[in-house]
Amino acid sequence: MSTTLVPDNTLITATPEEGRQLAIKMARLVIKATQPDDSIRSKLRDIYANDAAMLIQAGHVVAIEFATIAAANNYWRT
Repeated sequence: MSTTLVPDNTLITATPEEGRQLAIKMARLVIKATQPDDSIRSKLRDIYANDAAMLIQAGHVVAIEFATIAAANNYWRT
């Protein structure tokens, strides 16, 4: 089974809030594609949920995804 990494095959969103939500979803999809085994991801959750450095890295991944989405949306300016 393959994972769709860009939901609905578009980065275009109506608002920055929708863009941020898409960034979080895309970051989660990357983790699922990298580690497709649900049980292993569940076990690892306890480790990174209590590690500040890993949580900061997760935020960094979302920020990179959001920057890409914002650029694709011309920063929501017309």
